[in-house]
Amino acid sequence: MIPVILSGGSGSRLWPLSRKLFPKQFLALTGEQTLFQQTVERLAFEGMQPPLLVCNKEHRFIVKEQLAARKLSVQGLMLEPFGRNTAPAVAIAAMKLIEEGRDELLLILPADHVIEDQKAFQRSLALATNAAENGEMVLFGIPATRPETGYGYIKCDLDDRSNLPEGINRVTQFVEKPDEERAQSYVESGDYYWNSGMFLFRASVFLDELKKHDPDIYDTCAAALERSVKNGEEVLIDPATFACCPDNSIDYAVMEKTALACVVPMSAGWSDVGSWSSIWDVLEKDANGNVIKGDVIAEDSRNCLVQGNGKLVTVLGLDDIVVVETKDAMMVAHKDKVQDVKKLVAKLDQQNRSETQNHCAVYRPWGWYDSVDMGGRFQVKRICVNPGAALSLQMHHHRAEHWIVVSGTAQVTCNEKTFLLTENQSTYIPVTSVHRLANPGKIPLEIIEVQSGSYLGEDDIERLDDVYGRAESDSTRTQAVR
Repeated sequence: MIPVILSGGSGSRLWPLSRKLFPKQFLALTGEQTLFQQTVERLAFEGMQPPLLVCNKEHRFIVKEQLAARKLSVQGLMLEPFGRNTAPAVAIAAMKLIEEGRDELLLILPADHVIEDQKAFQRSLALATNAAENGEMVLFGIPATRPETGYGYIKCDLDDRSNLPEGINRVTQFVEKPDEERAQSYVESGDYYWNSGMFLFRASVFLDELKKHDPDIYDTCAAALERSVKNGEEVLIDPATFACCPDNSIDYAVMEKTALACVVPMSAGWSDVGSWSSIWDVLEKDANGNVIKGDVIAEDSRNCLVQGNGKLVTVLGLDDIVVVETKDAMMVAHKDKVQDVKKLVAKLDQQNRSETQNHCAVYRPWGWYDSVDMGGRFQVKRICVNPGAALSLQMHHHRAEHWIVVSGTAQVTCNEKTFLLTENQSTYIPVTSVHRLANPGKIPLEIIEVQSGSYLGEDDIERLDDVYGRAESDSTRTQAVR
């Protein structure tokens, strides 16, 4: 069995913590490990191969860093140039495996879900395996215990066995995010499940059904894979072809149309942690029902989620309110309205606000940097370079830079000179100088960078050499690409 982990979402309902270039799956929202790390780690049991990952190409360095931090291994990365939903993502992964002669069972898992009961998860998986080996397409259904309007629902025919193993039922209906009244009726009926977004089927079965029910996705994905660039364990999906692919989910493209869909119940403490109310549900609460994280003082407040990320946050006299503070944004919402946070994100996107794209701390393959202050002709950044890592060899046409080492050892290249700087030492990088910053030591290197000049945009970077294989043309993007 091969797990296929889908890690392409942006998690907009968990803004302002989740951003497009650092979405929720890479955040430690429910424990010490990130949701992505938890997903990979729960697959470490007998009979399960290392996972195949499908993620956005902008996230590949985050993925590698988080895997390395936990000493986790994978068998490959499928890098999407942009998202086209789950059906194309799974199709290309399945086609790659078929191309390699590996028509095996595929366990499709989102990278950002919580499963608290590992043994219950494995029991449901064992039951699903019996059906998938007989050519069925299995959905994992979560018993609906409350009228949740943010989930999709699956209706089962409890009387139609259709040669299915005991404990598995045939799907008769899919319902996408009903209103509260309908959701309540589904819970009371007892024959509806929440759609977990987790599936098990054989690669060839999925592709046969996709070709039958959505040939446009099938044909486009086949062409995109054929034109993709393969580099070791990475497959960079061809962007020009993939742009023509319809945007559709597994549910709409296949599962709602196939006669092979069936449901295995799974009661394993599952949550998609897709909203701030879901986060409140799964985290430990104080005596007043509050979830408190960070430097927070709550007085006369009940059933709230209050998260600080640097500043002191105080709340008084609040009930059922979510407050999330970050360095560059704050969000306050009633718990009943948190499903609509994505509407706020959409408005911010319309205004081209950077706060939906990245945090002040921007993560790169070599480490990260944080914007500390900015004026008309200057900018101050705090830069951290991982041990053994180096920025690209580059030059700027419009700005000079001053570097002050705060901790660690810096190896500085400036034109023909290469030299070392240690704590409290500094150097000056003139305009148009060819330069590079590297960390030759065994502890993180931290520096303060002061930029000055007529133009300070991140697209004023001409990359001359890059150890991470990033194309020179990437340097014209407005995102930070050091």
